[in-house]
Amino acid sequence: MLLQNIRARIGARLSGDKEAGFTLIELLVVMLILGILAAIALPAFFNQKDKAGDAKAKETAHTAQVALESCSTDNGGAYPIATGENCSYVELQANYEETLPAAGGLVNVEAGDGDAYVVKSESSTGNIFYIKRQTGGGMEFTCTTEKTGGCPAEGKWENG
Repeated sequence: MLLQNIRARIGARLSGDKEAGFTLIELLVVMLILGILAAIALPAFFNQKDKAGDAKAKETAHTAQVALESCSTDNGGAYPIATGENCSYVELQANYEETLPAAGGLVNVEAGDGDAYVVKSESSTGNIFYIKRQTGGGMEFTCTTEKTGGCPAEGKWENG
């Protein structure tokens, strides 16, 4: 008798004679699982957005550095940034790399002593990334806000 009852219920469900659908508990469990997945995924997404903004700033700083080195090569290895004769940011953008942002934007090139210079680029997150060429040719890649976005814990973003 019990076996016949079970067969009848299963047969009725399969044929659509009985009520069909999800119970309230089943729906709540699915919503709970979706909520947990969203809680895990959303913070990771926002962190990736910050890293992307920082990566763009690093790329822009590197582009300005390459343009500056090209200008220096064209001028016999000199970096006359301070005098404004050659290799100023406006000239770099106009003659070497048109993709650089307009002068006075988020990128800046500053002269140092002799063959030293500093390229500074600010990201949308507020992190500032520096490429510093020291006298004699050593390179240093630093950033301001450590442990956020694309700025590592030690504050150096590339082993130059």
